[in-house]
Amino acid sequence: MKLRVLLFLSFFAFKTYSQEKFTISGYVKDGKNGESLIGATVYKQGSNLGASANEYGFFSLTLPKGEHVIGVSLIGYKTYTFSVNLEKNITKTYELSEESKQLDEIVITGEAADKNITSTEMGTTKLDIKEINKIPAMFGEVDIVRAIQMLPGVTTVGEGASGFNVRGGNVDQNLILLDEAPVYNSSHLFGFFSVFNPDAVKDVKLIKGGIPSQYGGRVSSILDIRMKEGNSKKFEVNGGLGTVFSRLSIEGPLIKDKMSFIIAGRRSYIDALVKPFVKETNPIKNSEFYFYDLTAKINYRINDKNTVFASGYFGRDVFGAASAFRFNWGNATGTLRWNHIFNNKLFMNVSALYSNYKYFLGFKLPQLNQKFDWTSNVINYSVKPDFTYFLNSKNTIRFGAQALLYDFMPYDAIGQFSGGASVKFKAEKRYGVEYSAYIGNEHKILPRLTFDYGLRVSLYNYLGKGTAYYYRDTIANEPLPFDSTHKFKNGEVIKHYINPEPRFSVNYVINSYSSIKASYNRMAQYLQLISNTAASTPLDVYTIASNNLKPLIADQGSIGYFRNFKENTYETSVEVYYKYLQNQLDYVDNADLFINDRVEGQLLQGLGRAYGIEFYAKKNLGKIKGWISYTLSKTERLVDGISNDKWFYSRYDRTHSLNTCVNYDISKRWNISTNFVFLSGTPASFPNSKIQIQNYNIPYNTDNIRNNYRITPYHRLDLGATYTFKKNETRRYKQTLVFSVYNAYNRRNAFSIYFQTKANEPNQTEAVRFSVIGSIIPAITYNFNF
Repeated sequence: MKLRVLLFLSFFAFKTYSQEKFTISGYVKDGKNGESLIGATVYKQGSNLGASANEYGFFSLTLPKGEHVIGVSLIGYKTYTFSVNLEKNITKTYELSEESKQLDEIVITGEAADKNITSTEMGTTKLDIKEINKIPAMFGEVDIVRAIQMLPGVTTVGEGASGFNVRGGNVDQNLILLDEAPVYNSSHLFGFFSVFNPDAVKDVKLIKGGIPSQYGGRVSSILDIRMKEGNSKKFEVNGGLGTVFSRLSIEGPLIKDKMSFIIAGRRSYIDALVKPFVKETNPIKNSEFYFYDLTAKINYRINDKNTVFASGYFGRDVFGAASAFRFNWGNATGTLRWNHIFNNKLFMNVSALYSNYKYFLGFKLPQLNQKFDWTSNVINYSVKPDFTYFLNSKNTIRFGAQALLYDFMPYDAIGQFSGGASVKFKAEKRYGVEYSAYIGNEHKILPRLTFDYGLRVSLYNYLGKGTAYYYRDTIANEPLPFDSTHKFKNGEVIKHYINPEPRFSVNYVINSYSSIKASYNRMAQYLQLISNTAASTPLDVYTIASNNLKPLIADQGSIGYFRNFKENTYETSVEVYYKYLQNQLDYVDNADLFINDRVEGQLLQGLGRAYGIEFYAKKNLGKIKGWISYTLSKTERLVDGISNDKWFYSRYDRTHSLNTCVNYDISKRWNISTNFVFLSGTPASFPNSKIQIQNYNIPYNTDNIRNNYRITPYHRLDLGATYTFKKNETRRYKQTLVFSVYNAYNRRNAFSIYFQTKANEPNQTEAVRFSVIGSIIPAITYNFNF
C-alpha cells in the first residue's frame, strides 16, 4: 500500500512539474532580407538557460511557468528583449535588425560573441561572407576555398592544385557540402578559383575535429556551405566585373515573406578578350579556356509548420588548344528539402540529394586521322531525414539516417587510328550503397560543464551488377597476381562492411572568458581518390571500397584551451590533435592506374598518422580586424614494402604553416587588407645518385626512401584595397572598387622540382624548379548592389 502511495505521489509530482514548464519556439530571421540566422541565441536574461537556432534558424527553449525576460541576440545585430508571462507554449518568428551604430566596426558572423568559449565545438571555424570579402584574393575575386586555406591546419600542395588539405589529409578526405549535396571538385581553373559563387553563399563552416554524429563519409574535415534563401522582402541585384570573370545574382520575393528565390551566375572571359586580337593562323584563335557556373535556389513557406526548398548548382571548366587536345570537368548538384515542425520541441528536415561529377579528356591528330577520347564520372543519390528534439534547456538530441548510392564509371574511352580503325575501352560501372544512422545529445550537465556525445553506425554494401576480381598474395610492393573473377547479378552484395563511429566532445567553462575542451571521433570513408601525382587534378579517378579494398578508418583526438579578451574583442585558442588512419591507399612502384580494369592489384593499403598543435588569434571588433594562425605538424605513412617498411613523410606534410590576415577600415570609404603565408616545403622523392648508359642519365635512389627531400618553402604576400562610393538620393545602389596585388614581392614558389641532363653536357644533371605563378598579379574589380 505504501509503495502504491509513493508511486502515485512521485507520478503526481512529475506530472505537476511537467505541467509547470512551457516552451518558446520559432525562427530567428534577418529583418532586412528574411534570411534565417544560423546560431542566433535565445536566452532567459540573468540565467544560463538558453538555446541556439539550428541550420534553418529554428530554436526551442523550455522554461518554468511565470514571468521571464527573454533576449534574442546575435553579434552584429541589435539584441531584442521582451517580457513574457509564460502560461502556455509560444511559437513566433523573431526578426533582428543590424546594429547600425557599429556597422563599420564589426563583422556579422551569425554567432554569439562568446560561442567559442561556451560551445563544445573545437577544430571548427565559421567564416562570414562579409569577412571573406575583405581578404585579398587572386585577380581581385572573392574565393571561399582560398579563405579557408588561411586557417590553422589547412594547407594546399601549391598553386594550381585542386582542393585543400586538412591536418595532413588528402583532398578526397574532405566532405564538401553545398546545401547538403556533396561536391567532388571544389575548384575552377586548376585550383585558382573555387566553384562557390560568394553572392549566393550565406554561411561557411569548416569542422576539423570533434565532428558531430550527423556528419559522416570523410575522415579529415567537413566543409558545410549553406546557400542564401533569397531576399523575401524586396528584389536585390548583386554583381561584379573583374579581370578574369564577371558575375551576376538576382534575388527577391515571389510572394512577400512567404516565397523567395535567388539565381547567380559567373563566366570567365579570358578567351573572349584575347581572340579578337590574334591572327587567324594563331593556334590561340581556336583555343578554349574558360569556366562558368550557375547557382539557384527557391523556397516556399507553406504554413507555420512546413517549408520546402529546392536548390541546385551546375558548373563546368573547358580547356583546349586548337584541335590538338581538349578536356573539361564539372559538378552538378541538386537538393530538395522539407522542413517540418511536429511540435514546439521536435523539428525535422528531410533532404533528397543528387551529385554528378563528370570529366573528359581528348587528344586529336587530324593530319593522321587519329584521336583519343576518355571520360569518367561519379554520381550520388541520397535521402537523408534529420530530427532535432529540444528535450529541455539542458538536452538537445539530434538523430537521423541516410541512404547514399555510389554510381560511378571508372573510364569510358575510345581510340581511333589511321585508316579509321578504332578500339574501345570501357570499364563496368561500379555500385555501392552506404546506409547510416546516428544519434547525438548536447547535454549541459552543470552550468559550466557540457558534453556532446553520440554514435553513428554505417553499413556499406559493394553491389553488382558487375565483375569482382580476386588476387593472390605476393611480396610487398609488387602488383598482386590475378587469380579469378566472379560475375554478380544486379543488386547482389559482393562485400559488406559495418563500422560504428563514436563521437564525443566536452567543454568545461573555467570562467566567462576561458574554457577547456576535448574531443574524440571515429570516421569511416568508403570512397577514395586514385592518384599518384604530386597534386590532385580534375581528372583523377575515384574508387569505392570493394572485396579487395577496405574502407578508410580514422580515429582523431584533440584537446584545446580557448580564451577571449576585452569583452570578446579578441579570441585565442591552442589545440593539440592526433589522428590515426587505417587502410589508407598507396601504390606499388610504377603503378599503372590509367585504363586498367585490374587497378586494384596495383594498390596498397597502409597506416597513416598526423599530429600537431594549432595556434589561433583573432580580433573581431574595431577598425583593425583579422587573425593570425600557426600550425606545427607532422604527417606520415607506413606501408609494407614502401620506404624500407618504415614511416615516411606524406606528400601533404607541412611542418610549419603561418598565415596572417589583417584588414583596416581607414574610413567609411576605404578599407585596406593584407595576407601573408609561409609554408614549409612539401616532401618529394629525389634521386641521390644516377646510372649513366650511353650518355643517358638514369636517376636512382640508393636508400629506397620515399619523400626523402623537401622542395623549397612557400611564402607570399598579398595586398588589397576597397573603395566604397558615396550614396546619394539619386543613386541608391552601392558600388565598390576592389584593387588587389597577388604575390606582391614577386616570389617564384616551387610547385615541383625535376631533374634533367644539361644541354651539351651529358655528364651533368641539373635540378629545375617549376613554378605555376612567377610574377606579381595586379587586378581590379567593380562590384555593385541595388
